Amino acid sequence: MIQSFIKSCLYLFLLGFLLWTCSSDNGKNLPPASGVSGDMYIIMDSAQWKGELGAVLDSILSQEVQTLPRPEPIFKIWWINPKKLNPVLKQRRNLIFAVTFDQRGSGAAMLKGMYTDQAVAELERDTSLYIRTTPDVYAKRQQVMYLFGNKEADLVKKIRKNGTRIIEFFNKTERERLTTTLFAGDPQKGIREVIRKDLGCDIKIPFGYRLVMNNPEFFWVRQFNPKDDRNVFIYRTEYRKPEQFQKDSLIALRDKICRKYLFEDPEKADTYLLTETAVSFKPVLTRPVTHAGNYGHEMQGLWRNNNYGMGGPFISLVVLDPEKKYLYYVEGFIYGPSRDLRELIREVETVIYTLSFPTAPVK
Repeated sequence: MIQSFIKSCLYLFLLGFLLWTCSSDNGKNLPPASGVSGDMYIIMDSAQWKGELGAVLDSILSQEVQTLPRPEPIFKIWWINPKKLNPVLKQRRNLIFAVTFDQRGSGAAMLKGMYTDQAVAELERDTSLYIRTTPDVYAKRQQVMYLFGNKEADLVKKIRKNGTRIIEFFNKTERERLTTTLFAGDPQKGIREVIRKDLGCDIKIPFGYRLVMNNPEFFWVRQFNPKDDRNVFIYRTEYRKPEQFQKDSLIALRDKICRKYLFEDPEKADTYLLTETAVSFKPVLTRPVTHAGNYGHEMQGLWRNNNYGMGGPFISLVVLDPEKKYLYYVEGFIYGPSRDLRELIREVETVIYTLSFPTAPVK
């Protein structure tokens, strides 16, 4: 434990030698980061971009989002030659600098110039070091990742092993940015007070969402636009046993909620929504999570109405309340047949992850 801690401190100290990670004004006078959510700019030598290192980064970061109805990449990738990295491109929201010290190209030489001789010597000695992240290098609310190694084959191996962690890091960064944007104004206090009173929890509702239904077990808000329909709902039920968190139980719970409350046509009870489980290459995905210190599960997949007339993606968070008396099912789902849906599902994901169980008044 102590050795691991010392190594971590040494790691952070040595990588502080990166010449581009320091800002003399601590970010106070930096411009805001530019670019589109989900865009990723990779700066690396042209030979490495066209080789194995570029291929593995591209394959990991631009792989298809598994839980959307149409192919969309996790990130849209833009490659930048280091010689063409101008002040405008430096201000993009997500940057990855990648280089290995066994390369001799001019672009690689520029990137290796970011490291002092002392840092390079330490990296050559300790080959376990390969990644560094630093916020607000050239712009506010920017995230920069540095990937480095002595040999390209070694760095490729580390990236393959840790690809999921790299994706999760930037996904979390995008969600944090979106949280700031969505709730820049006052979250809708009146709606939140209703949630607190009826369901005993709190969730931030962005401006533009309107209350559709609420009762002591179910709450639903919706933002209906010409090209898409964004929905967030909360359902509360008794917690009885751990098996309620099993995948089949979560799907059954979701279908129970949807059949009772969510209809394609409110005048027709036989047009209810349900979870799509018949498409083998688009399975429902679940994973355990800890949310605000509480045990839970995240579930993602596709929904449809029972007549196959409409459908789309959903993401849900199922959490125990602090006293383990209730199970809270919170979901965001989207309908947008003519739109890309990656960023819309990220929006409702951001909303549902504001779920909390506060004791103080809503602020």
